[in-house]
Amino acid sequence: MGQEASSSLRDLREHPFDLLKELEHRSRVAQAGAAGEAGDVTEWVGIGFRLGAEQFIVSRDEIREVLMVPSSVTRVPGAQAWLRGLSNVRGHILPLVDLRAFLGAGTGGAGRSSRVLVLNGADFPCGLLVDEVHGFRRFLETEHSQDAPDTMIRCERYLNGSFGRSGEHWPVFSTRRLAAAEEFVRAAAD
Repeated sequence: MGQEASSSLRDLREHPFDLLKELEHRSRVAQAGAAGEAGDVTEWVGIGFRLGAEQFIVSRDEIREVLMVPSSVTRVPGAQAWLRGLSNVRGHILPLVDLRAFLGAGTGGAGRSSRVLVLNGADFPCGLLVDEVHGFRRFLETEHSQDAPDTMIRCERYLNGSFGRSGEHWPVFSTRRLAAAEEFVRAAAD
């Protein structure tokens, strides 16, 4: 079997991306085997981000793209303070929501490392301003827990468990739950 495995890697020499994918897959299988798990290994991929001093992760499937904070944002009269405004992104109007402000944790999204997470599959386009994006984070499905750790930012109703490894826990933020929340959809000030 060792001879067969190395020959298949040699076959991928001319396709570096496929070679890297195969090496990563084999590494994950080996990691799962070392942990005593059997069967096919299923991987979960998310995008890590920071709000204030806390780290969260959102499913890669829930985010269409990550953008720099647009330089021009137009305030919307009569809107909630957490609705930062509207921006023209490649010819499309994108509402920008300050996620920290929406969650009642002060204003955010103003630093150099701030980014916009554009929701995927929402009924309306929307960008969430976050303090920083950490990039992709990969976990095995077996590393998921239904229990979300306590957070300083009161967002439990938008959490969907957590992923943890080596004492580090990443609460899973659900943008689908956020987009379905009545208080999120109603952006008009009272």
